[in-house]
Amino acid sequence: MSTLTGTLSHALLGVLAEGPRTGYALVQHLAQSIGYTWPASHSQVYPELAKLREAGLIRESGSAPRGGRVYELTEDGLNEVRRWLRETEPSRTVRDEASLRLFFLWLLEPEEAKAYLQGEAERARATLDEFERIAAQRDPDTPKTRAYRIALELGLHTARARLAWAESALTAAARPRG
Repeated sequence: MSTLTGTLSHALLGVLAEGPRTGYALVQHLAQSIGYTWPASHSQVYPELAKLREAGLIRESGSAPRGGRVYELTEDGLNEVRRWLRETEPSRTVRDEASLRLFFLWLLEPEEAKAYLQGEAERARATLDEFERIAAQRDPDTPKTRAYRIALELGLHTARARLAWAESALTAAARPRG
């Protein structure tokens, strides 16, 4: 069996473990769930699907309207996503351009820096509101929905911390220079 190196490949395998989907449905699912953590566009998903098919980790199981293809996980694909979960250490490298810009706020006028921080606070509030809306929908009752809830709880904690940080940063930015 081929060992994959791309996280997106493993994310696609994990989603297909839920059941067959078209490429379009995969992209939609990623955007509505995993996309908060690992976003992917059509232009990224379709080449990965081709690689997974060539590696024998997924197969086409039918066709969909307008020439779409339905993909399903093979036994080798399920084994691969489980191997990835069990045997590999996740990368903890974070590239966050919004945070990088914080180091250079000193180059802006004070009001511009405050406006940037206000935007960060507004985005954190919007994210927190969205996560709270999702959390209120229903209680998890299956292993899959419990796993999704665990991920959502991390998102909730992170969004709350980001909002608290942004509010604190705005207070610090409002202090007179000295």
